[in-house]
Amino acid sequence: MNKQAIVDAVHAILGGTKVQAEQAVDTVVDSIINTLKKGEEVSIAGVGIFSVKQRAARDARNPRTGETIKVPAMKVPKFRAAKALKEAVK
Repeated sequence: MNKQAIVDAVHAILGGTKVQAEQAVDTVVDSIINTLKKGEEVSIAGVGIFSVKQRAARDARNPRTGETIKVPAMKVPKFRAAKALKEAVK
């Protein structure tokens, strides 16, 4: 399933125009991204929790040359599935 399929599903339920359905999906995605940028969590009941994790700086190796490179510390998105989602997928 991709974004367009989600837009089609929202449009089928809410009606209106597809543009309005796409705006609704974009608003949800943008809200999640903006909240994560602030370093806060997004919890969606029955789906899971989106959060930001700090990844420490580390040394890595270029597989082609074998050269050691430094990878800087960075923030990465993290998702923890809710129990209901895990049970539904089983």
